[in-house]
Amino acid sequence: MKPAVLKAELLPSSQLPQAVFRGPLLLGKSLLGVLAICAVAMQSSWIATLAEAATEEKPAANAESATEYKLKIPFGLEETAVVIPADNPLTNEKVELGRLLVFDKRLSQDNTIACMSCHLAKFAFTDGKPVATGIRGQKGGRSAPASFNRVFSSAQFWDGRAATLEDQSVGPFTNPIEHGFANYDVMRAKMMKIAGYRKLFKQAFGEGDITIDNVGRAIASFQRTVLSGNSPADRFDQGQEAGAISEEAQHGLILFREKARCTKCHSGFNFTDEKFHNLGLGWDDNKVDLGRYMVTKNAEDIGAFKTPTLREIARSAPYTHDGRFKTLEEVVNFYNQGGVKNPHQDPLIIPLDLTDQEKHDLVQFLHTLNGDGTGSQHVKAPKSFPQ
Repeated sequence: MKPAVLKAELLPSSQLPQAVFRGPLLLGKSLLGVLAICAVAMQSSWIATLAEAATEEKPAANAESATEYKLKIPFGLEETAVVIPADNPLTNEKVELGRLLVFDKRLSQDNTIACMSCHLAKFAFTDGKPVATGIRGQKGGRSAPASFNRVFSSAQFWDGRAATLEDQSVGPFTNPIEHGFANYDVMRAKMMKIAGYRKLFKQAFGEGDITIDNVGRAIASFQRTVLSGNSPADRFDQGQEAGAISEEAQHGLILFREKARCTKCHSGFNFTDEKFHNLGLGWDDNKVDLGRYMVTKNAEDIGAFKTPTLREIARSAPYTHDGRFKTLEEVVNFYNQGGVKNPHQDPLIIPLDLTDQEKHDLVQFLHTLNGDGTGSQHVKAPKSFPQ
């Protein structure tokens, strides 16, 4: 179904003059609601029975009472770029249900892993590790991608194998290394035993039967509310605040757009072209990950991975899909040498001949892409979960 654009409320700061950030921008790596909703404690079995009967008599009432979620776009992000599927409009009920789901460790085979285990706010919604860790300490083959500003993107994961955020939201549950459920039926059966979740799904979707599709819709709804914007770079470029970033960072911005060629891939307000590129990672140590090729089976996609957003990049180390670079300096050096040559390397990747000072200034600019946190302050673990 064709995605629909949801109108969003802008933060007051977005009334600042719109300026230059429409141009392409950066390189580097590529959930969550406000008040905790818990199952209402029933004072007696009589009250519980009465409440359930009342709900069953009016199955559509809960769906009709769902309230629209007012998405607030931080300064520097583009309201017109918001992508929300027509069959999954944002509501307060779905967003809050999604927040509960992503923090609940019971949604793993052994009750040890939640979605948020790999997407921590302090690491820009990554996990700060080279590769993700799942149940029983198992290590995945790729790093956990940043999970903010997903409302501006369709294809998900490093290789783009999930066509929608809804698909991505449920993918890890049946991965044997991540959440570890044998299949979705096993996961659904476990959730259906939790009366509190049956009630919340009825409030959000008008039906108490928990479906995997609705699990995906709720988690995706929550993820779309996690945003990063209003960075010093935004205030300098779009807000025309001359002192918002240092002179070194200002020089780094010029390099970013010109000599360093970062905008060839890290373009637009979210610093990503949403495309896939082969940089040569793995061709130097015989550890090639086929990446996008495993999805498309097109030879030109061998070793290609999705361009991550550069927002919050200074907080999301280590970098690249295999987590090999510990610092931004290492990343800049890698690009400066032209990546690693291989038969499928993207022609956009060439040696840059940056001086040490230029590399320093470029890194200084990258640090100015950290947001002020206004778009993700609601991302807090619930104090309790449905029972």
